[in-house]
Amino acid sequence: MEGKKLSNSTLINGVALGFSIAFLISSLAAGIYTRDLHNIFHGWYLIMTSPSPLVTDYLEIGGLPSAMLNAGACGMACWLFMVGLKGESRPSTLAGYFLVVAHCFYGLNFLTMWPCFLAPFLYLHLKKLDYKGNLHVCMFTTSFGPFIGELLFRYTQDTFVFGHPTLTISGVLLTLAFSLMLGFIVPAILPGAHAWHKGYNLYNGGLAFGLFGFFLFNFFYNTMGIDPSSKPTRFNPVYEQFGHSFQLYANCFFLIIFVICIVTGFFLNSKSFRGYEELTRDTGHQSDFATKYGMPLCLINIGTVGLFFLFYLDIIMIYTEGAGFTGATIGVILAALTFTCMGQHPKNIWPILAGYQLLYLFTLAICYLNDREISWTITTQGYINGVAFATGLCPISGRYGTRAGIVAGFMCASMCTATSALHGGLVLYNGGFTSGITALILLPILEHYIPKTRDFMNNKKLNKEEMIAIVETFKPHD
Repeated sequence: MEGKKLSNSTLINGVALGFSIAFLISSLAAGIYTRDLHNIFHGWYLIMTSPSPLVTDYLEIGGLPSAMLNAGACGMACWLFMVGLKGESRPSTLAGYFLVVAHCFYGLNFLTMWPCFLAPFLYLHLKKLDYKGNLHVCMFTTSFGPFIGELLFRYTQDTFVFGHPTLTISGVLLTLAFSLMLGFIVPAILPGAHAWHKGYNLYNGGLAFGLFGFFLFNFFYNTMGIDPSSKPTRFNPVYEQFGHSFQLYANCFFLIIFVICIVTGFFLNSKSFRGYEELTRDTGHQSDFATKYGMPLCLINIGTVGLFFLFYLDIIMIYTEGAGFTGATIGVILAALTFTCMGQHPKNIWPILAGYQLLYLFTLAICYLNDREISWTITTQGYINGVAFATGLCPISGRYGTRAGIVAGFMCASMCTATSALHGGLVLYNGGFTSGITALILLPILEHYIPKTRDFMNNKKLNKEEMIAIVETFKPHD
């Protein structure tokens, strides 16, 4: 079937199905690779019954095969809603899908996703809003999945025994009440966050959820006089044995997926890359790539951005010591794809990555001059996670130029390991929260020193619609 006969919605659903099937196949392959095939479902059980604040490594808790199964099951569940509800799937729907499966490796599982995912449907029903058009809101709400795990298995109990969870009536009731509250609060706070950063942080939910999570964490713990619990850990002999070689497995897995995306997009785009260069000139600010350029080019962009970010991780792991390919590392590669249909492309995300490198080199130089050891590297887990979500600041580099993008990455990197303390690691979109704070600080400065008139004269990356809008401001009015 020719690409022009496939709607954007069909291709978006196809991407979700393809990734979900890839996770399920990979689960079996990983079981054979680690010789742990017989423990897949037991590992998945351990994942689902463990509290999971950031950053809980599901490769350590349940194993690589079980983590892949977890992502595949959650992804298939999202896909069933995407094809089962009436209406069109949108780029925002695919963004929600990628965020769900990304966190299935370090904080979200097939049990804790459901209370968050289903609660907004009650709000949509009472407000008589379109289910399909707002499906991304349900997916975004899973950011609060760690709260569900805490309330179910640890908050109302004195102790938590790993692998032997118990449920209390008070814990279940508290979880239900918390979920219903999320269903009515999340749809209300999302639009407001967009107004704060004016679309220059693509991870809009991160800022809104981070601030709300700050309130929730302090209410549940500090106000109630309860000590926050740390993330659970488990000695996993298979993880200890194969952990060093997960980089090889992850590279093979992602290389296959991303190449398939590029080749599929190539064939659907009349066997050419025509139009992709135009896409990479887009500022990425409030942009819908699927509508403007078509999903075949978005598929090419998904594969290209994925390969670009995977190559970045491999390079920095060669030259610095850090976390390696943990569950969180695998997850953030998927998270880096979130807005590849809505603003992200290699040309506007590389300055953000460069900003992280600049902070590291600057800190390294200062420590050297003061005869001190630097306490982190760019492969420390917090910085690996942070840089994936910092790419949500790409509209800044697209609209205000490379130097602004580097500054945005520099600022974001300096805060990325501190913000999780505000919500106790119980909000999964911490990187988006940090990016939102960065945009709030940096945007007024950029608007003051680089007004839109200068943007119009000097920035050649403006797309046609933006140029027309700016030209209109110069026309006389009646």
